[in-house]
Amino acid sequence: MLFRSPDAVLRDVKERLSRTRFPDQLQNVGWDYGADPAYIKPLVEYWRDRFDWRAQERRLNAFDQYTTVIDGLRIHFIHQKSAVPGAMPLVLTHGWPGSIYEFHKVIGPLTDPVKYGGRPEDAFTVVAISLPGFGFSDRPKERGYSPEKMAGIIATLMARLGYTRYGVQGGDWGGIISRIIAIRDASHVAGLHLNFCTAPAPPGTNPTEGVPQAEVTLMNETNARMENERAYQQIQGTKPETLGFGLTDSPAGLAAWIVEKFHAWCDCGDNIESRFSKDDLLTNVMIYWTTETAASSTRIYYENRVAPPVQGRVTVPTACALFPREITTPPRKWVEARYNL
Repeated sequence: MLFRSPDAVLRDVKERLSRTRFPDQLQNVGWDYGADPAYIKPLVEYWRDRFDWRAQERRLNAFDQYTTVIDGLRIHFIHQKSAVPGAMPLVLTHGWPGSIYEFHKVIGPLTDPVKYGGRPEDAFTVVAISLPGFGFSDRPKERGYSPEKMAGIIATLMARLGYTRYGVQGGDWGGIISRIIAIRDASHVAGLHLNFCTAPAPPGTNPTEGVPQAEVTLMNETNARMENERAYQQIQGTKPETLGFGLTDSPAGLAAWIVEKFHAWCDCGDNIESRFSKDDLLTNVMIYWTTETAASSTRIYYENRVAPPVQGRVTVPTACALFPREITTPPRKWVEARYNL
């Protein structure tokens, strides 16, 4: 069962929200300078007055959840078994600023596809992990919890659950971690699926040689769009603890920091609620708030920056979901050089 937030935590967050000091805003700039107070203020008011965290806890508690200790840390995970005999185990890994909540709409269709119009042979048994330092897993006390170390924890978890053959799916940091699992635990990984495909240019004098112009154009447009979206990476990758003071002390500040990323990265134009409801956004934020993992979650950027890169090509069968508004859109040729696509 998911851990139930103490009543005192819920009273405290409402009191803090009621005392929020909002920044001023320039005229007619929207989200250009960052989180737009015109959206964040009513979101905070909704959070304070109408948002029902207990209802969201009940929704999450509908899944089968467990903890186990790996590398001295209590690791939280959903382990939703399919009733279909022989269903393939599938581990789902989130990123930042995500959480296991982002899987709550797909666990049902994955474990019981017939109920959703699919076929029994499409069924999976789902394992969805809260990464160390995120959500309901413990916060590391020592440095070094890089994506490679987290990949090792996930591989250990799958072995502990008795799975000798399993699929891997990830997005954002989950995509990076899943790639490492597919390399390090290739003998047990049946296949890799990513909704975050990272691939550097292959060695050579002209990396775009043989790449269709449409793919080059898409990559260049994506890179140009993301030029103004990477400041958070710099601070989280260099001084995450400084940022953590504000995110841990101010629920409105935490919401602005996270929701601004949802707005920037969703294919929603300027209407974030065309993709995410207020309850969706705030449930994810509340997982960070109630577990006090705003600071610990951002350290993955620092750890990744200082850790040596994991080399090697993924040899297990791989599929990449690549949509036009992704935050990285490498050409297929580059992806094929890194993965058995």
